[in-house]
Amino acid sequence: METLEKSVSGFFSSVGFKLGLIGFLSLLLLIPAAMILDLIRERQQRRTETINEVSSSWGNSQTITGPVLTIPYQSLHKNGKESYTVTEYAHFLPDNLTVEGTVLPEERHRGIYTVTLYNARLHVKGHFSALDLKNLNLNLAGRNKAYIEIGIPDMRGINKNISIQWGDTTVPVIPGLKTNDFAESGIHAIVMADPSSGAEFSFDLDLNGSQSVNFVPIGKETSVHLTSPWSSPSFSGSFLPDSNKVNEKGFEATWNILEINRNYPQQWINNNYSIKESAFGVDLLTPVDTYQKSERSAKYAILFIGLTFLVFFFAEIMTGIRVHPVSYILSGFALTIFYSLLIALAEYLPFNLSYFVAALVILMMMGLYTHSIYRIRKVTLTVCLALISLYTFLFVILQLSDYSLLFGNIGLIIILGIIMYFSRKIDWYSTTKKRV
Repeated sequence: METLEKSVSGFFSSVGFKLGLIGFLSLLLLIPAAMILDLIRERQQRRTETINEVSSSWGNSQTITGPVLTIPYQSLHKNGKESYTVTEYAHFLPDNLTVEGTVLPEERHRGIYTVTLYNARLHVKGHFSALDLKNLNLNLAGRNKAYIEIGIPDMRGINKNISIQWGDTTVPVIPGLKTNDFAESGIHAIVMADPSSGAEFSFDLDLNGSQSVNFVPIGKETSVHLTSPWSSPSFSGSFLPDSNKVNEKGFEATWNILEINRNYPQQWINNNYSIKESAFGVDLLTPVDTYQKSERSAKYAILFIGLTFLVFFFAEIMTGIRVHPVSYILSGFALTIFYSLLIALAEYLPFNLSYFVAALVILMMMGLYTHSIYRIRKVTLTVCLALISLYTFLFVILQLSDYSLLFGNIGLIIILGIIMYFSRKIDWYSTTKKRV
């Protein structure tokens, strides 16, 4: 009986059992870490809902499609012996399309959230050449009733009445599209088109929107030039700018796109082509995405918990002072709370400052708690230095998002090397402090 008790006592005192217990506690503490990740996503969803709520009153993301010249015609169809006519629509794109505009950002606050809105002031001009009817097998002669159609996703964003200069005539626009062949909503104007001759057009557009402004390159040659005082743009869509300049005063960008760069022709019938996939433009990004960085940092929770536990474990082996599992759990909770504190502070303060404050609070807690357990200054300093190194390592990774994988792996290799170095003299089969 006494031998059995000694064996059981030796097992629970063994290095292997303690290391296994530490591993189990580390995995157990992943549960609160996962709950914090859910909290971050919940706050991110709340911010998204707030952005959508404010944007719905101002104007959502806008994509300008047009102008497109649409000509209705009667098409003869046969069903057995019966013949009937159907109104169909031929769509023609301009030879050249030029857009000159300024995007003026505006920030609105709703509670603790900031929503980026904009007012785009655009001047659009271009030219339709004589229509090529042979490819469409159309026989149109003389002046025909036609429609100039412009796709605008969110009509609530239009600030001023729009008039289109068509040749020598100024025509007012009518809400809604004549067809939905290339866009869901927008405006149109009634014009008289002569297939044998072209026409110049121009119009001004004063448009509210949020998050992004985009254009569909419908011209045989499309040129878009945008300026804005917004200093953190993200150029997106199917085409990047040919030239751009971004600094603290704002950005300036120019796109030049040819017909051959797209996957649809200059004319077609009905809805034979989907042209919205070729859209391009600019997103007005918030300079710091707090929730994205917080979520990325929380994914390193297991690294912080595991390495801190290993420091405790090595200190326990070297000093001979046994640490109760409850102390490991409390330390793990303190390390986990860092991520919750970080997201709470980052909703009110700049992210970098929030990170510094949260790390400082946890460092003070862990330093005082470690000293109360071991009463050895060297052990306390070791734990604090290890945490400072980890928090610095994580901060660097968060700042270098493009190189985070590379630097993360380099850092992990260094950390693993340090652990291997300090563990080389431990006798894992013994309950003693060191192998001699």
